[in-house]
Amino acid sequence: MLKGINQWCFPQGTSLEEVFEHSSSAGFDVVELNLNPVGGVGLTMDTTVKEAEAIGKLALKYGLNLQSLSTGLLWESPLSDPDPNVREQGRKVVLKQLELAEILGIDTVLVVPGVVNANTPYEVCYKNSQEEIHKLITTAEQRNVVIGIENVWNKFLLSPLEMAAYVDQFESDCVGVYFDVGNVLPFGYPEQWIRLLGERIRKVHVKDFCTKVGNIDGFVPLLAGDVNWKAVYAALCEVGYDGALTAELSPYKQAPFQLIYDTSRHLDMIMRRASIREER
Repeated sequence: MLKGINQWCFPQGTSLEEVFEHSSSAGFDVVELNLNPVGGVGLTMDTTVKEAEAIGKLALKYGLNLQSLSTGLLWESPLSDPDPNVREQGRKVVLKQLELAEILGIDTVLVVPGVVNANTPYEVCYKNSQEEIHKLITTAEQRNVVIGIENVWNKFLLSPLEMAAYVDQFESDCVGVYFDVGNVLPFGYPEQWIRLLGERIRKVHVKDFCTKVGNIDGFVPLLAGDVNWKAVYAALCEVGYDGALTAELSPYKQAPFQLIYDTSRHLDMIMRRASIREER
């Protein structure tokens, strides 16, 4: 497996050159960029082909691969929203992800399929998100990019069996799972999800979580929480996953760039690259 890190692990406003430089120095193989609002750093909704190609060349300069593309914009314009105009905006976000992914040779885009809330009941979220993803599949197939459905705290797809059924109903190799290890901890065991989802898993996010905290403040650096990393890694090997484990963490309040180097070593431990002496 490869070591990956998401752009969000860096302090807000960090240039892509700094992101790539630190990631390379820390020993990462892969950097996951994010599709940001207009005016953001890196890839945005108005990034041109030429600008995207320049970003790809910059990553190669530092010996880094770009294999996946995330975004937070679908929380603002969910594909499940009752308002068709909002759904249209969300669809445009995914279409831009797919466009940029093809340009950069990225094989998977992360998609939050929908959000259940007081205004969007569960059944509405299911129906609307299902219809919107169906509209996107042809483009994904044409661009040869996978739509990776992520398990997040959106009150939706709350079990691995439901996640598997949701993905399978699209009957397309271009719809898979972007599995987030830490997001499962409040209501399940990631190693069980991995075994049930199996080959549907196209990409993996890693972060740790303290169950005794039980809320958003419970997310902690790798190895500091309650994820059973030995079991998770064993399950990933069992299902044949050989892609990147991409860290998605918040920067330290002090010496924020140190998170990048610490996380690299933590991933070495998780992937059994560290010595037994270090592990003890």
